[in-house]
Amino acid sequence: MEDSQIIDLYWNRDQQAIEETADKYGGLLTRISQNILRSPRDAEECVNDTYLRAWGAIPPTRPSALRTWLGSIVRNLSLDRWKQRQAGKRGGGLEVLMEELEDCVPAVRGPEDALEDQALAQVLSAFLAALPREGRIMFLRRYWYGESLADIAAGLDCGEGKVKSALFRTRKALRAYLEKEGISL
Repeated sequence: MEDSQIIDLYWNRDQQAIEETADKYGGLLTRISQNILRSPRDAEECVNDTYLRAWGAIPPTRPSALRTWLGSIVRNLSLDRWKQRQAGKRGGGLEVLMEELEDCVPAVRGPEDALEDQALAQVLSAFLAALPREGRIMFLRRYWYGESLADIAAGLDCGEGKVKSALFRTRKALRAYLEKEGISL
């Protein structure tokens, strides 16, 4: 089923919208959440909460890119769940990703910095658009989807060392690009 048809189902408050969303995007949403949380149970809850959020947001929202919109919701829910679980303790997976990026991306700030955050998002989008296709895929699979180096390497049919060094060079280039654009780290 096409995304526009699924959105129409939500718009008409037809419960089949959730079934169609689960059929089309359930695997992707689960993978995103699982990569962040490393817990099938927590991932399932975040995916279900994503469907609930979509049901509550459509209407009035009419997302132009349903896949991306749903991915963003499940990612944010998963990050919130991860932060709750990790409060006061140091865990596995996600902090490794954060540590990799902390030298090239500005620190998280408060809501008063929303305009600066939008500018940062535009600069990051421009940087990613300028990357070669393989480099962009590696970067997004690692830092958006939270995939392991081994999974990325297997998906791109290359070695983990290649992925690791390419990501290192990309982070270094990102830092230089942000500094050139006047974004302080």
